[in-house]
Amino acid sequence: MRNCIVAQSGGPTSVINASAMGVLKANIDSPYYDNVYAGINGIQGILNKHIINISDIPYDEIKGLKYTPSSGLGSCRYKLQSSEKSTEEYVKIFEILEEYEIKTFFYIGGNDSQDTVHKFSIYAKEHNLDVKFIGIPKTIDNDLPIMDHTPGFGSAAKLIATSVLENFLDASVYPSKGVFILETMGRDTGWLAASACIATINGKPAADFIYLPEIAFDTDKFLKDISKKLTEKNHVFVVVSEGIRTKEGKFLGEISGTGLDKFGHAQLGGVCANLKDLILSTNTAQKVRVLELSTIQRCAMHCASQTDIDEAFEVGKAAATYSINGISGNMVGIRRLSNSPYTSETFVLETSKVANNIKYFPLEWINEEGNNVTKEAYEYTLPLIMGEPKILIENGLPKYTFLEEAFRF
Repeated sequence: MRNCIVAQSGGPTSVINASAMGVLKANIDSPYYDNVYAGINGIQGILNKHIINISDIPYDEIKGLKYTPSSGLGSCRYKLQSSEKSTEEYVKIFEILEEYEIKTFFYIGGNDSQDTVHKFSIYAKEHNLDVKFIGIPKTIDNDLPIMDHTPGFGSAAKLIATSVLENFLDASVYPSKGVFILETMGRDTGWLAASACIATINGKPAADFIYLPEIAFDTDKFLKDISKKLTEKNHVFVVVSEGIRTKEGKFLGEISGTGLDKFGHAQLGGVCANLKDLILSTNTAQKVRVLELSTIQRCAMHCASQTDIDEAFEVGKAAATYSINGISGNMVGIRRLSNSPYTSETFVLETSKVANNIKYFPLEWINEEGNNVTKEAYEYTLPLIMGEPKILIENGLPKYTFLEEAFRF
């Protein structure tokens, strides 16, 4: 018996399920594995043997996952120790994989998930264990190095730009002067905030200022930016990343007293509220509205990019195909071939080159003032948001697929 397992980890995206469905569909079209299992809630669930056989579910009942947001197989934020520190989890995982006769493990996730793939593949090689591990990229943050972009980013960018357009129009209706601040996700990098640059009205950018983590945030300069712009127009629109920090490295949105998450990341939130208080307390403006987009950026299938969905599906299919060739400790990436017309292809790279590394927003794509981005950012992002999702509608709402079997544990 030759089986495989697919699991999801980290923060969800609108298109993460499309990658899982790509793995399944590739095996349906060209059967190589006898069964495709799903690990529920990632590594954490597999350690508890929370495993279902998605090959047993009729395809017509599960295919809707391709157009369903969030992690349909559940997720986790589980920090796997190195085998040098402890082998307990490694031994248990491989015992479970052997019990289910699993020969290939597909793990969909970002930096930390690819670190897990790398650790397991090294352990398998060192102990001569016949199990392959393949990573499938996922993150709205777009911060995985080497590849052009990650599945999930295009849809998040489309939601952000749409929100900028709609809130720009809403904020422009009153004659009194005011400031609107929209906060995006992006702990370490500014890809998400920068994507607001594609939002234009009558050929002009909707956002007056975009502030990214790659440039140290200067509160005095920020207030001067706002003040100057208010002398030119009644309404100022600001987009800011949650990860902006001072030159000393302190996050503006760090929540005091909450410490770090399981991966050692600072808990963030509330940058826009912080900046609102700053503007009002200095009388820079009399009216400030703010919007923290939060999790809608990663689950808005109704505003997803069909290009993003298709690419997420293709990297899943490619992972299944590559696995037949015996690779392990690798992941699938996306390479851009052309901008106009937009085309891309998949390729294989070593997870060791991705795990725990970050692709920062290019400094040369940030303007000299450090408060906006250049046309290169626009040209990079625009092709990734194209196409409307082919979702089913029922009673006026999107019809999504929910696997109850996955959440009975």
